[in-house]
Amino acid sequence: MRRRRTLRSALTTALLAGTLAGGLTQVSAADAPGDTAEKAASPGLVAALQRDLGLSEKEALARLEAEAKARTVESAARRAAGAAYGGSWFDAGHGRLTVALTGARTDQDRRRAVEATGARVVPAAHTLRRLETTMRSVDTLDAPAGVASWHVDPRAGAVVVRVVEGHRHDDAVRAFVADAREAGPVAVRETPQAPRTFAAGTVGGDPYYTGNVRCSIGFSVHGGFVTAGHCGGTGSAVRGWDGSHIGTFQGSSFPGDDYAWVNVGSGWWTVPVVLGWGTVPDRLVRGSAEAPVGASVCRSGSTTHWHCGTVLAKNETVNYSQGAVHQMTKTSVCAEPGDSGGSFISGDQAQGVTSGGWGNCSGGGETWHQPINEILQRYGLTLHTA
Repeated sequence: MRRRRTLRSALTTALLAGTLAGGLTQVSAADAPGDTAEKAASPGLVAALQRDLGLSEKEALARLEAEAKARTVESAARRAAGAAYGGSWFDAGHGRLTVALTGARTDQDRRRAVEATGARVVPAAHTLRRLETTMRSVDTLDAPAGVASWHVDPRAGAVVVRVVEGHRHDDAVRAFVADAREAGPVAVRETPQAPRTFAAGTVGGDPYYTGNVRCSIGFSVHGGFVTAGHCGGTGSAVRGWDGSHIGTFQGSSFPGDDYAWVNVGSGWWTVPVVLGWGTVPDRLVRGSAEAPVGASVCRSGSTTHWHCGTVLAKNETVNYSQGAVHQMTKTSVCAEPGDSGGSFISGDQAQGVTSGGWGNCSGGGETWHQPINEILQRYGLTLHTA
C-alpha cells in the first residue's frame, strides 16, 4: 500500500486505507460490552453528543454511563420477563432501560423480578412475540413506493408502518395498510421523504471505490472489512483512497439484506478502529454488544464524517426503490451519498454498517444500518477488536 499522507496518525491511516490483514472478529451480544463510561467518553465524543443531541457536557457523560449499564441489563430483564416480554428501549428521561410487560398490573412477582435487574417496567398490550409475528406477515406483502418502511415498535405496541408524506391516501398505500392490519396490531405514521441508499459517484477523499461508486468502510474483520451490499456485487474489485487495489467483494447481498464483506491484501491491512475525522479521537472497537432503542449512536463515513443521534427502531423493513431490505436498525443520525457502508458505533461497541435513509446533514433526517452481528454470523467472520 502506498504511504498515506501524513495529516493523520498511523492508526487512522491503517483503518481508512483499508483494514488490517487481521480483522474480522465475531463478538456476540453475550460477550462483555467492554466499554466503561471512562473508556467511551472521550472529549470529542462528548462534544459530538452535545452538538447532535443538544446535551450539556454533564448530561452527555451521564448518558454514556447509563447506556453502558442498559446494555448489560437488557438480556437479564428479558429473561425475567419471560413470555410476558413486550420489548425494551433506553429511556433517556429516566436514564435506564424500560421494559414493556404484558400483565404488568396483575403479575406483581414478574414485575418485581424485571425491576430487580435495574430496568423500569411499563404495561404492554401485546408481547414482542405477537408483534414479531405480525412483522413477519407484513414482510410478505408487496409494498408500493409510497410506503417507506415498517418495524416493530414496543413503545407503540404495534408494527409501525411509515408512509411518505402526501401518499397516505394513495389507493396502493391504503390497500397495503389494510392488508397489514389483517395480520395484527399496526399503526401508521408519516415520514417526510422516501429512503434511498447512500452510495455516490467517484470523488476525491478517503473512501473505497468499486467501479464508479464510492462507499465507506464499516468494520475490520479478520481477513478484511464489512460494508454495505449495495456498494458492490460478489467478485467486484475494490480500490483504496489512493487508487491501489485492496481486494474483492467475497460476499454481497442486496436487496433483501444490505451487507457485504471485502478481503484485503496487496499491502493493505486491518485495524480495530473507527475514524473520528478530527471531530473525536479515532475510536477503538472492543466488541459488538447491541445498544437498545433510545440509546445514543454515532456514525463515521467518508462524506459527512462523524455524526451522532439515537437508535429509533430495530428490525425495520425499509422499502428502497431497488427492493425491500429487512431487519434494519433506524437511527436519527444524518448521512449523505458516499457514507454507505460506514460504521455505526455506540461507545466502543460496533453496531452496524450504513445502508441508507432520507435527508442530509444540513437539514437532518434518518438513517438505517444493517446490524453487525447478523453480518458476522452470515459470513462466519470475526470482528477485529482492540
